[in-house]
Amino acid sequence: MVRVVVTGAAGPLGRQVVQQLAARDDVHEVVALDLRSGAGIDAIDLVTGDLVGAFEGADAVIHLASAFGPAIAGPEIEDAVDVAMARRVLAAAEENGIEHIVLLSSATVYGPWANNPVPLTEDAPLRPHPDLAYAVQLAEVERIAADWSADHPSAAVARLRPATVVADGWLSWLARAFDAAADVPTADDTPAQYLHLDDLASAVVAAWKAGLDGPVNVAPSGWLTPTQRRALDPVPRLRLPEPVALKIASWRWRLGIAPTPPGVLPYVRHPWVVANDRLVATGWEETSSNEEAYVMGHEASAIESISPQRRQELALGVAGAVAAAATVAAVAFLRRRRRRRA
Repeated sequence: MVRVVVTGAAGPLGRQVVQQLAARDDVHEVVALDLRSGAGIDAIDLVTGDLVGAFEGADAVIHLASAFGPAIAGPEIEDAVDVAMARRVLAAAEENGIEHIVLLSSATVYGPWANNPVPLTEDAPLRPHPDLAYAVQLAEVERIAADWSADHPSAAVARLRPATVVADGWLSWLARAFDAAADVPTADDTPAQYLHLDDLASAVVAAWKAGLDGPVNVAPSGWLTPTQRRALDPVPRLRLPEPVALKIASWRWRLGIAPTPPGVLPYVRHPWVVANDRLVATGWEETSSNEEAYVMGHEASAIESISPQRRQELALGVAGAVAAAATVAAVAFLRRRRRRRA
């Protein structure tokens, strides 16, 4: 009978993990912590609150809290709050003699590079893209956790690296950012993975139960190619030339039109898919494939009721509108130049 502390308990993942733990016969108590209070959730600021007191009597800590979300810029990100929280969580665990810890990281820490093996295993080096603060800061969290683990050889500190997370009719902020960049051209063999939230929650519990130590990839088996993913989209997307697509994505980010920071773009252009062998060895099984997770995450919309022929007409209409807008912009630009010369 154990007492487990879960941080980030008010989020979609935290709620599921708390529910799964509470339903287990071998768990005596679940201490749910979050910045936001709620039913059965204690409010605490992991950066300033008394974590030593909050962790007292616990046998394990599952740290899921993160400052990253839909607002992927701001003081919390600039101040690397995720790194600060991880330091304090580990320090409080040490003060209470807790040696069973699960930390949520991300597969983005591997970085999107053309020379990445497909798939990546846990012994691959961490090379996060320097323009994506989320990946950079989680790589630092992992470094801190690895150092802490080395200083506590009897401890088990699992560092989970999930693929892009989705759920039924719901996309994580990272999945939404990737969707917003979907018109950026990719090579036909650039793979992608989609992990259902239910499977991530069960993976967190499986890693805790098995006492895993070190990095652990979390993803369904296999992956989707761009061709396979495009076939699942309800409406054909216009594929712009790469320089134009990158420029438009940058403008949309600066104007706040789409959640696509510059650091996200390389992650839709180069591979970073992961192998799940280590997690599967614990007995964990996915309930949704990459294809199923992608379809469930992209909630059905009214456009899906339109016939395939009409969808194609709409897509061609969008292409024509973009081409017309580009022509108008080019003409306006040339006229301004002529006026200046005159």
